[in-house]
Amino acid sequence: MQNKKAVNRWLFIILFLFIITLILWNTYAFFNQLKQNERDKMQVWASAQQELEAIHLSNSAEVSETVLKALSSNTTTPMILYTHSSDSYDARNIVEKTNDSVKLRNKRIAYANQFAKEYKPLQLTYNGEILTTIYYGNSPIINKLKYYPAVLILILLLSAAVLYFFYKTSKSAEQNKLWAGMAKETAHQIGTPLSSLVGWTEILKTEQVNQEYIQEMEKDIARLETITERFSKIGSLPTLKRTNIVDETKEAFSYLQSRSSKLIEFQLELTDKPLYVDLNPQLYSWTIENLVKNGIDAMKGKGTITITVEHTSKNALIRVSDTGKGIPKRSFKRVFSPGYTTKKRGWGLGLSLVKRIIEEYHNGKIRVLRSTPGKGTTMEIALRLQQ
Repeated sequence: MQNKKAVNRWLFIILFLFIITLILWNTYAFFNQLKQNERDKMQVWASAQQELEAIHLSNSAEVSETVLKALSSNTTTPMILYTHSSDSYDARNIVEKTNDSVKLRNKRIAYANQFAKEYKPLQLTYNGEILTTIYYGNSPIINKLKYYPAVLILILLLSAAVLYFFYKTSKSAEQNKLWAGMAKETAHQIGTPLSSLVGWTEILKTEQVNQEYIQEMEKDIARLETITERFSKIGSLPTLKRTNIVDETKEAFSYLQSRSSKLIEFQLELTDKPLYVDLNPQLYSWTIENLVKNGIDAMKGKGTITITVEHTSKNALIRVSDTGKGIPKRSFKRVFSPGYTTKKRGWGLGLSLVKRIIEEYHNGKIRVLRSTPGKGTTMEIALRLQQ
């Protein structure tokens, strides 16, 4: 299935490049044809102008209608006529905004130099003597067409970008809907045996059973209830309430410490004063749990996990550090993408879920604060402080 998608993707890219190449080639051919037409038109005009000048020099009063028509027909091609005998420049089909003779001459010379780069100048002769040199450039329509390929490619690229964005957005929406449905169904499925466990716990209380065992069972039942509540909140906006983040972090830390291997050393560094933020405690504890479990996986089950709570003037900062294998700098942002994982077994959803909980539900920020290959990683959560 993946190979088929890859083949289709490459076919689409090749087709897209072929279309662009075809458009560019046709535009180039069309542009050259127009330039050739411009040359032919100027050749006709130059011939008529040469005949007119010859008539004037030979003192003949007869100017054919064909010559006059040819001369008056060209109203679009900009040109500069340099008369050698008088060393003067005359402009045709060019808008000039000054009457200063010096400025006019300099501008016309500049036009002549520019036009000479576009087309080979035409020379009008009489009895072997050069009378006039005609410098001419592209007509306005050709100048506009020069930008046509770039504009067309830009439109095609923008269209492709819009289609890609629409595809990714719709795909993401479908995935979100699917995961939300699966999460709610999981919560529903857990709820039935959980109710039964609560009932069995009540029965065991009446029997001669060590009460410490029952208390531990009740803790795990409470934990299952929390997990069920977490899953049920996916796909809907959770309720946030003003909460002391220090106490919530301490509670999450205690639970994870008691349920983790003895090979993991836990360290907790808290600020002395309470820090209040808008929080959903169930989702926040899930976030800390995911970060800690990721850290434990990175350490391969042995090392030190440090949770720190600090603050700035605006934000509460929660940092989870491990002494694991670290993350390459190029992957700092990719680790939060759905499906990204370095483990042989895993869905790559943990950190993407954490990012969604923190940034979409709590309007906070999460990032890889620092990471050194072979030494460990520190993840940082920033949540806005409330007075």
